[in-house]
Amino acid sequence: MKQIRWHRFSFFLFLGIYILNIPGGTVSAQQVDTEELEKGLNERIVFINYEGPHSRIETLDQIRGIGYSMGLAVKSGAIRNGSTGRYFIIHSVSAAEGDKLDADIMGLGIDIGVDHIRNLRLIIQGYLEGAYDYSVRDASLLAEYITIYNAVFRGSWNYFTSRYKTPVIGYLTPEKAGLSTRFDEWPGQTLMLIPMETGKPGSLSAVDTSSLTRPEIIEEMRKDDDRGIEQRKDMVDLKEREAEEAEQSAAVQREAIREEEKKIQEERAAAEQEQQRITEERQQVRESQDTTPEEKAQQEQQLDQREQAVEQKQEELTQREEALDEQRKEAQETQERADRKAEEAQQEREEIARDQQDIIVQQDAQTGAVTGVIGLRMADGNSRLGRVVKVNPSSGEELRTSALNTVSARTLSFSGTRILAVAGENRGSGAVRLVEINPDTLEMVKQGDDDIHPESLLWMNGNNIYAITVSSGSNYLTRFSIDLVRQARSAVPVHPYASVLFQGNMLLTQRNDGSVLILNPSDLTERKQ
Repeated sequence: MKQIRWHRFSFFLFLGIYILNIPGGTVSAQQVDTEELEKGLNERIVFINYEGPHSRIETLDQIRGIGYSMGLAVKSGAIRNGSTGRYFIIHSVSAAEGDKLDADIMGLGIDIGVDHIRNLRLIIQGYLEGAYDYSVRDASLLAEYITIYNAVFRGSWNYFTSRYKTPVIGYLTPEKAGLSTRFDEWPGQTLMLIPMETGKPGSLSAVDTSSLTRPEIIEEMRKDDDRGIEQRKDMVDLKEREAEEAEQSAAVQREAIREEEKKIQEERAAAEQEQQRITEERQQVRESQDTTPEEKAQQEQQLDQREQAVEQKQEELTQREEALDEQRKEAQETQERADRKAEEAQQEREEIARDQQDIIVQQDAQTGAVTGVIGLRMADGNSRLGRVVKVNPSSGEELRTSALNTVSARTLSFSGTRILAVAGENRGSGAVRLVEINPDTLEMVKQGDDDIHPESLLWMNGNNIYAITVSSGSNYLTRFSIDLVRQARSAVPVHPYASVLFQGNMLLTQRNDGSVLILNPSDLTERKQ
């Protein structure tokens, strides 16, 4: 089984780190060599997302709504909903096949726009809310587990065929079942499975949490720095509520069975008494000397009708008793589910407690750890992109890694306590923009509104930032404030690989044809003699 690490988004490829020092307010780069990480069966796999600015930003409600609308359709009885070119759902429920599972299958078509695992989870969350009435919190938790589950078993065709019913497998193909860890392999190549337990809207056990918390899944979560403690605690809470719900449901079922048993017993006794009266009355009619043959025939007919009604009642009671057998079976299964969920929750709670204790021991051992310095790790040997890291200045060990993996390496700059850079890619909904990165969390906290040339550098002059922007197919030198807001843009197009030099009250760069262009640094108007 391949190891998968979640939440810490990092490339385990060629590793090159640029340590940025800032003596006297200037920025310099020093390359630190590291060994290439081992590859093989135990190589850690990560969710590789597009991390960077976007040209179009959809709201969380819009993204969630994709799944929610499909969920409402399924709750209304749809077997299939959505568009095969984008997002679609297949609701596969069929006759029992031993202990094999039904499933909802969420497919990602060739024209999807989702490029980050958090947004994919938001779509799944919306679906679970719409189809099964899960709360926002529970749906969000299940969505995270569902993506991990599908990534762990991606390519494990034998597992899928052994766990899911024949109709479910009929919708799948070996190469598409599950979820790739690379966002660029999702379109047209993804059929995620949502394992069903009760599959009933309003039931906390609609989705099979036991499958989602198989040992393989928990073991992968435990590889995270925080060992997935919070998510695992939330799942234990959900399972405990599942157990309580199932326990209450089983109790209600048993009470209903007892009441029905009592009614059947009383009604059968009444039917038997009626049959006894009919038998006695029939004997009296036959022995009577005071009635004519015609009267006897009429009385016999009436008794036959009453006897037929008794027989129908007895048959009805027999059918109700047979239905009770099915209800007893359902009540037993519900109770078994309650017991199983309670046992799983208890076991997982004990495992979490042990992991929490281990973390405390590790934290105590790390007391007094050194403060890291900011560096940048390249994606690979052929890319200008990388991600910001915080490293131990003595050992080079990474202490923190940014999720933003599209930083243009030669643009990483500092202005006071701010980290500034050009980041992003021009594909899908992505865009190349100026960004600000939080020096503590290393997360992107702000992006500019102007499209930046992918090869542009950044030039700092006081609190002014200069970069080459792109507009209507031409390149222009643009000045930005420290808050990434455009202040001025040259009227004259510049060379895509132009340099910028500040000399006195002049800024020297290059026109499209490569000739020198002299601008005013403030408004970027051309200086003419």
